[in-house]
Amino acid sequence: MLERQRMVIMPMKICTQVTFNNEERGSGDTMKRSRINQVIKDMEALIREHRFEIPPFAMLTAGDWQSIGHEYDEVRDNGLGWDITDYGLGDFDKVGFALLTIRNGNQKMPEKYPKPYAEKLLMLYEGQTAPMHYHWNKMEDIINRGGNVIYITVYNGAEDKSMLDTDVTIHTDGKTAVVPTGTKVCLKPGQSITITPYMYHDFIVPETGGSVLLGEVSMCNDDENDNCFYESIGRFPEIEEDEAPYRLLCNEYPKS
Repeated sequence: MLERQRMVIMPMKICTQVTFNNEERGSGDTMKRSRINQVIKDMEALIREHRFEIPPFAMLTAGDWQSIGHEYDEVRDNGLGWDITDYGLGDFDKVGFALLTIRNGNQKMPEKYPKPYAEKLLMLYEGQTAPMHYHWNKMEDIINRGGNVIYITVYNGAEDKSMLDTDVTIHTDGKTAVVPTGTKVCLKPGQSITITPYMYHDFIVPETGGSVLLGEVSMCNDDENDNCFYESIGRFPEIEEDEAPYRLLCNEYPKS
């Protein structure tokens, strides 16, 4: 279950809080809408393959959203729905993530949305990775829901955002272990790991074996204020509109 592999610690770098503007983009390349549409279709197929049912709002079209009013404010306000990102690096096939936020609270509006928890589905293609980061406040379980295996590299992080050369305590499906810094934890379908605050982690899918479907069960999700990436990167891609949207992304809903 655990692959104990000592990894070289990279020289310490100061990471900055993730931002949402295009000035943080890496190459400045855009992501085509046709590619985003295909990724969502691929993720929908993977979800069906593993017999996970998703809520009705996840199936709404761009046209549907034009006539939707305040009844779906929870979806708009809490960032529910589809999120396809290349982290501003312009190379989605190598570094990227497909996410579907199913439920979430809202720390900015706790009286209106008091849920203290969140749930997501996530997909990575074979050979794809997601960048090293930690959360200041959120604790989450990452669950392999089916498909390929997933490797998650773990390090302890510090308040000053540095990466520590210390052993890491991990919790996997009721089992506690202490592993060397930089250990790659392999999750097979059905297995999970708890990611605690200040635990640096990434996601790595093998070059063969197909895509992986992950689940995330966590405390309330706050992408604007609770992500610390080891290297400064972007968040939402700049989109080239080469075809009409298949589904709107979670930051694209029209106002009610």
